[in-house]
Amino acid sequence: MKTIHAIKCLSIRAYLAERGLHPTKDNPRYGLYLSPLREERTPSFKVDYAQNLWYDFGLGAGGSIIDLVMRLERCDFTQAIRFLGSGERTPIAAPVPSSVLPTVPVLRLLSDIPLRHPALVGYLSSRGIDPDMAFGYCREVHYAIKGREYFAVGFRNDAGGWELRSERFKGGVSPKHITTIDNRSDTVLAFEGFMDFISYLSMEKQLQTNAAVLNSVVNLPKAIPFFDRHATVHTFFDNDEAGCRATADLKRLCPNSSVIDRSHLYREHKDLNEYWQAKQSRQHIAPKRKRGMKM
Repeated sequence: MKTIHAIKCLSIRAYLAERGLHPTKDNPRYGLYLSPLREERTPSFKVDYAQNLWYDFGLGAGGSIIDLVMRLERCDFTQAIRFLGSGERTPIAAPVPSSVLPTVPVLRLLSDIPLRHPALVGYLSSRGIDPDMAFGYCREVHYAIKGREYFAVGFRNDAGGWELRSERFKGGVSPKHITTIDNRSDTVLAFEGFMDFISYLSMEKQLQTNAAVLNSVVNLPKAIPFFDRHATVHTFFDNDEAGCRATADLKRLCPNSSVIDRSHLYREHKDLNEYWQAKQSRQHIAPKRKRGMKM
């Protein structure tokens, strides 16, 4: 069995070709594919050949070949390792000398301060987010790319990385990881992204249970030990194939927990944040004493 490092060096390009998937646009540095994870007509699935990483812009998710196999083969981390490490499949990618790796713009973290910039508060309000709810979980993060400074709403994960959002930017600061909130409850609420989490808080005005934000469904395996500690897990994942698969995987990987899919509460919308924006629009943002979701 190959080591994890060796498995991550297996060529994503070759693995996709083995499945009959080829780029619609190709150059020495990267290829653009029609996403194998969902239906689309315009290619938005990128494979970086030098770094041997993939990213699906439509899903806002990406990772190594292990993450991709987990999704395409519908298996867990251990099964993906066994699948790739058998030696019968994808050939090892030829190592690329560091001297010829393409220059990739590096996002450099400058500082994080209390969230207060009017542009960021306005951005949250445009997404239906109650700024008072965001202040307790989000920060104003200042960062630089190629010497130019920017700022965004930052949501910190358990490994010290950040998810960053603004009207013009969606990205993050490594390492990529989950975010957990432990209120010593035996019930946990599960969200894909922090905008959905803060939307929930904007509706309910409080969090009486525990919560876990995956910051991408790719991170689900990292959250399993936390979910497994709870008697009940309520999932608020996106209403798409990836969200449905994440809920199914969670039920399979946490057989001792009662996993309850709450996506039906916003079945006509892509995600919880979109539902909350639409609901506020219908109500003309009229304040009400009780606006929560009945679960």
